Amino acid sequence: MIAILGAGESGVGAALLAKAKGLSVFVSDMGTIKPAYKEQLQHENIPFEEGKHTFERILAADEIIKSPGIPDKAEIIKLAKAKSIPVISEIEFGARYSKAKFICITGTNGKTTTTLLTYHLLKTAGFNVELAGNIGESLAEKVIEDTAEYYVVELSSFQLDTMYGFKAHIAILLNITPDHLDRYDYNIGNYAQSKLRITQNMEPTDFFIYNQEDALINEHLVKVNTQATLVPFALQPSGGVKAAFTGNNIQTDITGKPESIDVSASPLIGKHNQYNTLAAVTAALLAGAEAFRIEEGLATFRNAEHRLQPVGEANGVTYINDSKATNVEAVWYALEGIKQPIIWIAGGVDKGNDYETLKPLAKEKIKALICLGKENEKLFRAFGEVVPVIEETQSVDEVVQKAKALAQPGDVVLLSPACASFDLFQNYEHRGRSFAEAVQKWVLNQNTMNK
Repeated sequence: MIAILGAGESGVGAALLAKAKGLSVFVSDMGTIKPAYKEQLQHENIPFEEGKHTFERILAADEIIKSPGIPDKAEIIKLAKAKSIPVISEIEFGARYSKAKFICITGTNGKTTTTLLTYHLLKTAGFNVELAGNIGESLAEKVIEDTAEYYVVELSSFQLDTMYGFKAHIAILLNITPDHLDRYDYNIGNYAQSKLRITQNMEPTDFFIYNQEDALINEHLVKVNTQATLVPFALQPSGGVKAAFTGNNIQTDITGKPESIDVSASPLIGKHNQYNTLAAVTAALLAGAEAFRIEEGLATFRNAEHRLQPVGEANGVTYINDSKATNVEAVWYALEGIKQPIIWIAGGVDKGNDYETLKPLAKEKIKALICLGKENEKLFRAFGEVVPVIEETQSVDEVVQKAKALAQPGDVVLLSPACASFDLFQNYEHRGRSFAEAVQKWVLNQNTMNK
């Protein structure tokens, strides 16, 4: 019997696959199951419970598939391990039933953009490819039909922690910076090794694409005995690098012949997106995509919401929603990539941020900082002597009105919070949507009326 903990996208997908393969399955969720997922379980006559975990029934399982959000310190997981019941991820389970090749992406920042871009490049090049994983789509459910040649899979460290037999054909590691350390005994080495699990079981015919300019990757990669063919990338050409930038072109030497990819038509901005583009282009080439097809795909790509997403322009001022930037490094990349003067909107639930690395960019580029959160003292202390104007509010409508009053033609109003959103919003998506709606309401509509 398979017990599944968590009835979200991954859990329900795993349950549907287990049922399709003739396995006995039971789903348990400590919270309330969303109606759409509950309907899927009921339609397939899959037994489930919500609002509790019935330990006796779960611990009678031969194997447990758990949601990535459930930590190892949860009582039910500790008891399962004490009974030597295997605890795995939905990705591990789904991959057992697939004949496809897996292109897998992980890293602290940039995973979703790189996953979407890799998928888009292959799709527009004519490949039979599907998305799965941490991007919000269940691999296990797709594997029921298993019609894809490739799955492009975004993987979090939490998913990687419960993957054992899984093997990627092409694996990408973008970067390693401190994040989620509460799940790793506040030890960056433990977190780094979790990320590097993406290389496990790989063979010389598989490819590990990684950022050679990331210090933590270099430090910890030497501790991993991977058999994969190493494919390092970097912004600047140097010894051993297989893909790097030269002007608006990516120069590669990975398929037996040098390739040059023109990226000038790409809408992505900022140094972090140069890294993301390098990784995605390299993966597409290794999968067999032709250079001219990759160039066509770069020109037509549109990133996911809340990631340096333009949401309006009025009176010569551009408004950008970067609500997904919930840590300092993500904000650094946003500030570095924008060349115009910036009205910066930041704040929320601080995650132990050290703003020191942002100060040189703030001094150079930021005209005003508007704090959007309940506790803004740390931002005031960090930037009080760096940014000429600092204001605060707890209203997204007011933050846009303040930004509109402060901005001049040629400026960028940037929501890039560096903080979690839970003080004023449900999540970063809610924060980003609220900002975009306020821009429409207070800026674009008024601009239309003035015409």
